[in-house]
Formats: sequence, C-alpha cells, structure tokens
Amino acid sequence: MAETTPIRDVQIALDCADPHAQARFWAAALGYDVERHDAMIRQVLEAGHATEDDVMEVDGALAWKDAAASSDPTGARPRWFFQRVPEPKAAKNRLHVDIRVGDEGRAAEVARLTALGATKLYDGRLGPQTWVTMADPEGNEFCVT
Repeated sequence: MAETTPIRDVQIALDCADPHAQARFWAAALGYDVERHDAMIRQVLEAGHATEDDVMEVDGALAWKDAAASSDPTGARPRWFFQRVPEPKAAKNRLHVDIRVGDEGRAAEVARLTALGATKLYDGRLGPQTWVTMADPEGNEFCVT
C-alpha cells in the first residue's frame, strides 16, 4: 500500500458569482467570521504581486475581487472559501452541507436562514429521519437536519 501524506486540514470551496455576499451569508448561517485580509493585500500590492484590478473595497477594507472566506472563530470547523466563476450554477449539487440542529430546533433554524436570504425548497424524509432542503442565495442546496 502506498504511503499517504497526512491531511492537515480541510477547506470547503464554493464556486459562486458573488464571493463576498456568499461569505457573509455562510458566516451568518454557521456562526463564522468573514475573514478580513486588508493588511496582507496591501503588502501584496506594494510588492507588485497583484494590481488594483485584483482588489476592491468591501466594508471599508481592501478585499480580493474574486475571492472571500469565512472561518470558525474557534478554529474547530473547516474554513469556507468562495471563488468567483463566470458560469452560473446549472444543476443540483453533487455534494451538499447538512446543518444539524435536531428536530426541536429545525423550524427556528429554517426561519433564521430564510431571513438571511436562503430559500426553503422542500421537506424530506427517509424512514424516521426528516430534514428541510434549502438553497443559499445563489441556489446551492443544503439541508437542515
């Protein structure tokens, strides 16, 4: 059997049209913080490794135009990275996120996520398991279980 390189960490990357809006939505949905990279971006610009065309101002700070990220303030859960792509979402996700809150908290969580900009798609059931399938503001499906 071949040796494998130990995995240090896992990051979830999401293609999207508006990385900054998606970073804000998912940060609010998951209790994450939107990452701010103003100081690092200024250093990269000063070093000539990027140009003003690569950045924009978001909430009063420099940000990458085509990328944003949100991360768990405790560091326990994976970082989410959002990257701009030119094409729109065209089909059902092949991989999706389950937000697990339990039966007793599901209705309140669905209401909270809807207020943040998600859309309820349908209620699901498989045997005794139930969930609500939703879509984020760009149509990416996820479930509340």
